[in-house]
Amino acid sequence: MKINRFAQLGAVAAVATLALAGCATNESSGGSTEEPMESTLSGTIGGTGSSAQTAAQEAWVAGFQTANPDVTVNYEPTGSGTGRENFVAGASQFIGSDRSFNDEELAGSFAACANDGEAGIVQLPIYIAPIAVAFNLEGIDSLNMTPDVIAGIFAGTITNWNDEAIASLNEGVELPDLAISPVHRSDDSGTTETFTDYLSQAAPTVWTYEADGVWPIEGGEAAQGTSGVVDATKSGNGTITYADSSQVSGLGTVSVGVGGEFVPYSAEAAAAIVDASPFVEGRGEGDLSIEIDYATEEAGVYPIALISYLIGCIEYEDANTAELVSAYFTYVASPEGQDAAAENAGSAPISESLREQVDAAIALIG
Repeated sequence: MKINRFAQLGAVAAVATLALAGCATNESSGGSTEEPMESTLSGTIGGTGSSAQTAAQEAWVAGFQTANPDVTVNYEPTGSGTGRENFVAGASQFIGSDRSFNDEELAGSFAACANDGEAGIVQLPIYIAPIAVAFNLEGIDSLNMTPDVIAGIFAGTITNWNDEAIASLNEGVELPDLAISPVHRSDDSGTTETFTDYLSQAAPTVWTYEADGVWPIEGGEAAQGTSGVVDATKSGNGTITYADSSQVSGLGTVSVGVGGEFVPYSAEAAAAIVDASPFVEGRGEGDLSIEIDYATEEAGVYPIALISYLIGCIEYEDANTAELVSAYFTYVASPEGQDAAAENAGSAPISESLREQVDAAIALIG
């Protein structure tokens, strides 16, 4: 991590926080607080991208539009890959993405931004949630699995539910003599990239593929988007998939082996891995991309953590668009916005220290 950059961000964050507070309330000389000023914002902005963010975006849009009744925010969960393509092509003014743009992509241009993004972009980690490994087996709600077992199932080397590799970790559970049917994403997905990154780091001798947003193995059952793989898993028998935990209700879930124990998914356990991870070095001032150690052995950490980003321009051609995007991102990162997502999507609110850095990055938008 670059300490100097953090210090600069913190200073800007303090200024941004004071400015926001001044906009929200007026205090008289006697110290009393008046009602918040009515919003003067108006217009429409549109975003596409992460389907994992669907429930959170629904909460964010509703909260923001309630506070700003003359603003319309449209968000379409197209999948992260399509969202990034749209932002590059200028078809979306902001996007949600389950991974940030990488160094190679950042060297290109972004038609959504003024001067093709020469001023840079902001990449903000604002949605933290576990990726659940979820299955459909009658009468079984939970199973323990090590990283090697999960990798073996999705690589196709463990093919039956009563395989000794699974049974030995789940004494007392009557596993059926039934074929395992893995379901993966058919679209270019940040969730897939997170999951395959986890497999490649935590089980490198079993999972021999590189991290990728496109599923690396030909064949098998595939479905579009988070809702697609969840629906396919629910409608099957012996099926298993990976998906944002907010959407796996009704399915059995896996407790993942970490440091000699099995950790069930939870927002808190997933968030624990984030604050312990550094930002990617060498990025622009508004780029808060995080580099996750998925092979962690730290106790109590759920290691398959999805960090999903809001991505926007530092400079827009239209000043009103810049103002609306900045205001929307500020609401999303606020305690109110994070609590709304936690309630609707089961995500983990970002920490106060991360919020300060996010606010500093948002202050660059103009």
